Amino acid sequence: MTERKKLVLKPSDEAIDPDTLNKKGRGWKISDKRLDELHDRAREMKRFASPAHKALAKRFSEANLGRHTFKRFAVVGSAIVDFNCHTLGMAIDIFEEDDNETLATRRDKSLEAVGIKVMRIRATDILDDMDKVLERITHGMRARIGDKREAARAHREANPKQDYYKRRDENDRPSRTNNDYSRD
Repeated sequence: MTERKKLVLKPSDEAIDPDTLNKKGRGWKISDKRLDELHDRAREMKRFASPAHKALAKRFSEANLGRHTFKRFAVVGSAIVDFNCHTLGMAIDIFEEDDNETLATRRDKSLEAVGIKVMRIRATDILDDMDKVLERITHGMRARIGDKREAARAHREANPKQDYYKRRDENDRPSRTNNDYSRD
């Protein structure tokens, strides 16, 4: 009979310094207080959304985007984006007429530095021609899916010895008559 594994805590002198660990926020090293402020502000933005935000959110909720979903007023790092698709690494910024463009471009550059593509759309375009905006978003999503596939392919080529999940052929599957599934 094998010996059962037990949870063993490291002595306190070997413990990791908590200051070196990343805080909440998916590793962005943001203080808890700042992150809570961002989430509170995002909640307020959801409550008092503009008509363009509401219209686009309604269309996203009705659309079948598969596994890709857009979250409204998402906190990404130390920024709040209007819509964020985490699986694609894509954010949508609805640009109102009174927005500060220099702050928006600086935020967009910081998001793009960590691999999140930002698509900027004018609020008037959403309200005037929603179908054209959705076509543009769909085109951007397809481009991001292609970018992700290309990055994965390049990674596999650069790391040939890494073990990847490979698709099996019909012949590779064990049959039920084998004793692979039997219990001893």
